[in-house]
Amino acid sequence: MLPGPLEPMQPRGGRSAVEPLLQVAASLRRLSDDTRVPVKTLETRRWVSSRWPQQYRRPGVSYAVHKILASIEDDEQRWQQILNPPLNERTGRKEWTEDGAKRIVGQKVNHPVTVVEKVQAIHDLAVDEQVAATVATDLLRRPDVAFKAMSDGVARDAVNRAQFERSQQAYERNLPPAAARSLDQMQQRSEFLDLIAACSAFTAAIGRTIPRLSDRSFQEAEQGALRQQIAKVRATADWLETALDTGNLSLDEGLAALLRGE
Repeated sequence: MLPGPLEPMQPRGGRSAVEPLLQVAASLRRLSDDTRVPVKTLETRRWVSSRWPQQYRRPGVSYAVHKILASIEDDEQRWQQILNPPLNERTGRKEWTEDGAKRIVGQKVNHPVTVVEKVQAIHDLAVDEQVAATVATDLLRRPDVAFKAMSDGVARDAVNRAQFERSQQAYERNLPPAAARSLDQMQQRSEFLDLIAACSAFTAAIGRTIPRLSDRSFQEAEQGALRQQIAKVRATADWLETALDTGNLSLDEGLAALLRGE
């Protein structure tokens, strides 16, 4: 049940608004002292109450649902939404639940039902690297899960790379120091040649492709897509040149986001 108005909400800004706000803060502190309810809780209740004038509150709908739907900015949309409860899959009736309200406003639900919600819940729990590694290991022990996971090219490449790196580390640990240094030099040389080959392959591919397009005019959508790729190429080239000048090979977040297409 929604509480009655503790103090009327004041308009934002202006010198005239300062004194009423101070009075409200003092009133809430006194009420907190009398009721042992934290001031922050009272402030939230006051805000929720202001979003739901008495005539728009729905009997039988919990305060928690009113609070969740209070985040809908448009007044008319908010008041209309509460009149249209979603279907509760568990009961088969249209009725308000906290999770139903959270789905409306795009908040995380307490009890995931859909595949997307369950996956999001797993991701939230697996933020810690150690937890994620343990969960991934356990899941990959299930043959059907491992089979489906390996159908994803990125996941398969990551697993293959990890296997190679672990084998390489185990091999290097057993090498004499001189042999390990020699192997490291060979690897650096190989990676340098890979970089040269990548640059050469790019310029060769562009050199082969552009002449074949000499009689063609690009549509607006094609121009936009091509300019996005050009931006990635230019940013990557700038990164490579900066690495040559400074020796700093780190990838900043802005460039990483650009290369991911974000």
